Amino acid sequence: MSSLPTPHHKSHGLARRALLASCFAAAAMAIAPAFATGLATVQAKGAWIRWLPANLPAGGYVELGNTGDKPVVLLGAESPDYGNTMLHQTVSKGGVSEMIHVDKITIPAHGHMAFSPGGYHIMLMQPKKEVKPGDKVPITFRFEGGKTLTVDFEVRKPGASGPGSMKGMDMGGMHDMHPQKP
Repeated sequence: MSSLPTPHHKSHGLARRALLASCFAAAAMAIAPAFATGLATVQAKGAWIRWLPANLPAGGYVELGNTGDKPVVLLGAESPDYGNTMLHQTVSKGGVSEMIHVDKITIPAHGHMAFSPGGYHIMLMQPKKEVKPGDKVPITFRFEGGKTLTVDFEVRKPGASGPGSMKGMDMGGMHDMHPQKP
């Protein structure tokens, strides 16, 4: 009984590495759909930015809904059109309103989160290009677990308001829900 000789040169090592790489690629593709499925539970409605002239910071507003069975934790947002993008909340203390930075926001299972004037909002600072009313600005939300959701925001004039100016949009009772801070 004889055995076949095993080559002990570079091509054998390359073949093993190629096989390992294809196994890792197949595993990554098998995991990707499950990862993306969790992201499909977050939906956005009515995304808009209140534009301000002279490169003043702008506010981004949107309704995020979580149709999933588990809470989703929003960690931040970013846009290729702005150098600095942060989650903020406007709070009143002694009759004076101030904006505070928010590190994360939990959107409950089957719940909603409203980013609206006078409440939670996305602070957009240091525009990288000219942004004007009528433009669409992509904003990518970052969630726990490395998940992301990119939404196009419509840029509106300073006098614009939220859902009242979105004729015919069904907001699905999103204003009743309050996010939980972990």
